[in-house]
Amino acid sequence: MSTRIAFLKGHGTENDFVIVPDPENAVDLPPAAVAALCDRRAGIGGDGLLHVVRSAAHPEAKGMAAEAEWFMDYRNGDGSVAEMCGNGVRVFARYLQHAGHVTAGDLAVATRGGVKRVHLAKNGDVTVGMGRALLPEGDVEVSVGERSWPARNVNMGNPHAVAFVADLDHAGDLYDAPPFRPAAAYPDGVNVEFVVDRGTRHVAMRVHERGSGETRSCGTGACAVAVATARRDGADPAVTGTPVTYTVDVPGGTLVITERPDGEIEMTGPAVIVAEGEIDATWLEEVLN
Repeated sequence: MSTRIAFLKGHGTENDFVIVPDPENAVDLPPAAVAALCDRRAGIGGDGLLHVVRSAAHPEAKGMAAEAEWFMDYRNGDGSVAEMCGNGVRVFARYLQHAGHVTAGDLAVATRGGVKRVHLAKNGDVTVGMGRALLPEGDVEVSVGERSWPARNVNMGNPHAVAFVADLDHAGDLYDAPPFRPAAAYPDGVNVEFVVDRGTRHVAMRVHERGSGETRSCGTGACAVAVATARRDGADPAVTGTPVTYTVDVPGGTLVITERPDGEIEMTGPAVIVAEGEIDATWLEEVLN
């Protein structure tokens, strides 16, 4: 392992990430290393890790290299691999700008959920084309303690269960993954969003992210919430031909989600780089041994 491993720290609506720039995919990041780096007491701390690799250098992204130079090799805080992270894409794009790889304007980012289109606005906001939502059929239910709610099954490249509740406190502490049924609906686990209304096309949410616990924000979760809320409200842009926009408050800030008539979902919000430095490679090797 290299004796000098650069890192940065960034967040999008307080969904925070350790960023490891590694253009040639030379840094070995097994799950234990990711979990150690994301540990908030013994490591750097983060909800997840953004491994920044050129698409051509990563076996999972080579097929996207012609369309997107950079691949977001995203890991959850426990070290597990995830398909996508909406807030992570915004922070990933901000890092590319910070490092001088891109300028304000449009770019493409490869992810395990496909190539995502990103716009870096001059006012600091970042908009990500999140793709289309899939709405699998079948009833789903989530529970916290003795309470249970029906949930909408929404897939944004990763799975979500969206439950509308009377009070966000009913979600409990969200340290542990809320139970759901049927088990067959989410064989690999699920992100669970609890949602309350705040006003016209304005909701607030809390989320338990699969592999990370409760986080201050979840971009794909906010998109899933906007779609589930629109359908609950009887709005479907594919039917009406009119885009629909929801403001989604998360504990760490606010995201604006627009669903277009062609099904494409766009998420707009801030992304901030807060620090950079070097990982002590000796410490990391000791963690892994």
